[in-house]
Amino acid sequence: MIDDLGLLAARLALGLSYASHGAQKAFGWFDGPGPQGAAGFLESLGFKPGATYAALASYGEITAGLAIAAGAGGPIGPAMVLANMLVAQTSVHAKNGFYAGKNGIEVGLLYATGALALASSGYGALSLDRALGVHDKLAHPLLKTLAIAGALAGGFAALGQRKTGPPPGTLAEPTIKGERNGQASPQAAPAS
Repeated sequence: MIDDLGLLAARLALGLSYASHGAQKAFGWFDGPGPQGAAGFLESLGFKPGATYAALASYGEITAGLAIAAGAGGPIGPAMVLANMLVAQTSVHAKNGFYAGKNGIEVGLLYATGALALASSGYGALSLDRALGVHDKLAHPLLKTLAIAGALAGGFAALGQRKTGPPPGTLAEPTIKGERNGQASPQAAPAS
């Protein structure tokens, strides 16, 4: 019974924390940026259109977090966390190193590790999956493997859609004066 209580406590901490992170984006709750702020931030990272990516991220975080907290859906909720953390840690936090104090990967790694542990071990006896009698089907090793592999594939696919170049029409003007399109620039003309 102590194992199941430990899993319940871990699920509640991880799941509700993760769901609240999504609510910050979706609704602006808990001092979050809200949908417009989340969309603008994701646009600045190259995820365009930002509103679409913000909705996917925020509602995915809420869904995954609540599924984990309730112990529902087997490895699907944890897999969603893994996909999201792969994208977030790669596009935002990796450049800042490890520690959270410098906006590094520390917290995201903890979310991903907790999700991986739940995806592979299951939710325990005090879960909605057990109450509904679907735990054994959802705990099949093939389903766990497919969920984790799908999460990694989805995360890499999202990263592959990222547009990181400068926006059209924003390239800087040349700083060296000279010919442009075969014509001498006015600044390069000899003084008379």
